[in-house]
Amino acid sequence: MQVNMAPIGDRRGETDPLAGLEAGESQNLWATILSEVQSSSASKLSNIKSVLVIGDTESGKTTLIAKLQGNEDPKKGAGLEYYHIDVKDEYRDDQTRLGAWILDGDTQHINLLKYALTEENFAHTLVLLVVSMAQPWNIMDSLQKWITILRQHIEKLKIPKDTRHKYEQSLVRFFQEYSEPEEGGETISQPPSRRDINPLHPPPAGPSEENVLLPLPESTLNCNLGIPIVVLVTKTDTISVLEKEHDYKEEHFDFIQQHLRKFCLNYGAALIYTSVKEEKNCDLLFKYLVHRIYGFSFSMPAYVVEKDSVFVPAGWDTEKKISILNENLANMKAEDLSEDIPSKPVVRKPIQKDAEIVAEDEQVFLMRQQSLLNSQPAPGSTPETPIRSSAGVAKGSPSSRSSPGGTGSPTSGSARKVPLDSKTAGTEGMLANFFNSLLSKKTEAGNKSVDKAAVTRDAAAELDRLNRTKKTVTADGSPRGSNEPGTPT
Repeated sequence: MQVNMAPIGDRRGETDPLAGLEAGESQNLWATILSEVQSSSASKLSNIKSVLVIGDTESGKTTLIAKLQGNEDPKKGAGLEYYHIDVKDEYRDDQTRLGAWILDGDTQHINLLKYALTEENFAHTLVLLVVSMAQPWNIMDSLQKWITILRQHIEKLKIPKDTRHKYEQSLVRFFQEYSEPEEGGETISQPPSRRDINPLHPPPAGPSEENVLLPLPESTLNCNLGIPIVVLVTKTDTISVLEKEHDYKEEHFDFIQQHLRKFCLNYGAALIYTSVKEEKNCDLLFKYLVHRIYGFSFSMPAYVVEKDSVFVPAGWDTEKKISILNENLANMKAEDLSEDIPSKPVVRKPIQKDAEIVAEDEQVFLMRQQSLLNSQPAPGSTPETPIRSSAGVAKGSPSSRSSPGGTGSPTSGSARKVPLDSKTAGTEGMLANFFNSLLSKKTEAGNKSVDKAAVTRDAAAELDRLNRTKKTVTADGSPRGSNEPGTPT
């Protein structure tokens, strides 16, 4: 039995896809395959894209980025924070990391912008401008403040004028080529056609374009910074609190939305209302970001019906669409200033500051206490004068009656005759010494004309008078006098 075996070269030819092709056709096929491989490599997700998040303190910047990361326990930093967000291209089985710079709300840190937004990464950066619905009366002021800071920083960048003009024209073209998606379309229905085009700054339209691009209206992109911007309104779950506690109505929120959309139209920005607490529009925000940054397909239509989940993509809005909100403004006008209505609510319970207490002069206090002691009358007797003569003291005190000379001067022997226990005597003695020392210092420092001996006798007479009242007690057994007498020194 004879078996015909084909040559090795012939067998290889049976499986060779280039078999039967001429030399020129074979080279063209290899060139096509190589071109497809290069195109596939160029369309991989870039790892140099980033978002710059700016806004006031406590506006929810860090919490929002943590939500996009899938982080349930965000840690707030200070100054300039950096995070990354995982991005996956399921169609091409590709993934990358989107950088996120978060600038502190304190304007003292604006000098750190030079690290987050530079001439090199300007073409690959999108700006998230964050404001909070928790304080709607500050929304427009906050937007104006931060957009001014951003514009001043961009003007300091050393970007060539021609390059800057191309960036601005790319935003104009984005508005001109915008088309509303069809209802019911999938969010990501086809692979993104990125190739070597930067979705943030696509090349301007050439003269060979089939579609004629119409010029933009006067109110659109009047302030073109050459960089994509998304205005993000956070904490929309506080709308119910504003309605209950501050009597906000539907027209208040329509008025706020109207000013926000005018601002976004002027700067070519998108507008998204979000709530991390209620998980509203967080997924929508992520999908819109990867659409603007990486060129993913996006077909979510604009939504302006619900006051807590508004979505206005860049390129959709017009002055005519914004004017529809004027129909709901009954008690305010569209041309009213945004800082006037709605106004900041008045705090009903202002904080009461404690009255300042001034300490009384020490000598004034002591003199007042001395006058009170001198003016206090003894029980069952007529009031005595504050200043008593030495003769009066001799007549009214027991010590003077026991004195052999009858001069009225107190002696240690007369003091011992007072029937007091040891505890009371010790206390009264310390009290007498204390007041005598104070009176002595007072006479030496302030009034040289007062006789020290007379003051001492006066104090001794007062103590003797208090001794006489010792026998009269109150119902609970305590002495009626304000001070206990003691032994004079």
